[in-house]
Amino acid sequence: MPSKVPDGATRGWIIPIGGAENKENDRHILERFVSVSGDKEADIVVIPTASRMNETGPRYEKLFAALGAARVTVMDFDTRRDCHEAGRLARLEEASGIFFTGGNQLRLTTLLGGTPVAKLIRSRNAHGVTVGGTSAGASILSEHMIAFGDEGSSVISGSVRLAPGLGLTNRFIIDQHFRQRDRIGRLLTALAYNPFAVGIGLDEDTAAFIGPDETVEVEGSGGVTIVDGADVTYTSVDEVAEGQPVCMLGLKLHILVAGATFNLHSRTASAGTLSRSKE
Repeated sequence: MPSKVPDGATRGWIIPIGGAENKENDRHILERFVSVSGDKEADIVVIPTASRMNETGPRYEKLFAALGAARVTVMDFDTRRDCHEAGRLARLEEASGIFFTGGNQLRLTTLLGGTPVAKLIRSRNAHGVTVGGTSAGASILSEHMIAFGDEGSSVISGSVRLAPGLGLTNRFIIDQHFRQRDRIGRLLTALAYNPFAVGIGLDEDTAAFIGPDETVEVEGSGGVTIVDGADVTYTSVDEVAEGQPVCMLGLKLHILVAGATFNLHSRTASAGTLSRSKE
């Protein structure tokens, strides 16, 4: 469950990235991650546990250092026992930004889920620490996580499997590499199971910067697909057999690009800086 924000405190930024963010010539997404994590005083912990490539952690360590972070530490977890170590917990307490790399989201949840590390990260975010991730590291941030599912545009009963995520919030479900891997169908199917949540589909090199006021701000070169099921009047997901198409009525869909916003509380979208640039 999401940690309660203490009286007088402000929740930290939550930053899911759709994967394949630009790391070379236009690193605006990662630059802003450093900025909202403390800018020149940013103290970042990189968690590369989702990836099995040894170079993943050091690569982000160098990137964040080059972007001006004051301190960057790579903290990998090979066993659930690691998540109980006092030294690791103390280091996370010091961080102003926590970043999960891509890889396999189920590796993250099976190693971190239900441990002191997962509980601490939720608490630190509730106390103002920025938490973000890319690809698999984006998927795990919410309470409801897409573990795996079929690609394509159709809403098919049983085509998606959900699992508990890190639980920073229960307001949205993330899907990544969205347009590149044609994942609209699986996000819609996930929302058929739980219309309360807002679906956020992130294209590659695109991020949703979700501020303390629960406003999604889009950064990057692609788009963010917002699927709002608040006004769904009917879904047949409980009636049809597995593998059969699902009927859904009353969905609302928005396509946002850099500068546009969506408020998760009021469920209202805005062109934001796009509309102002035309004035």
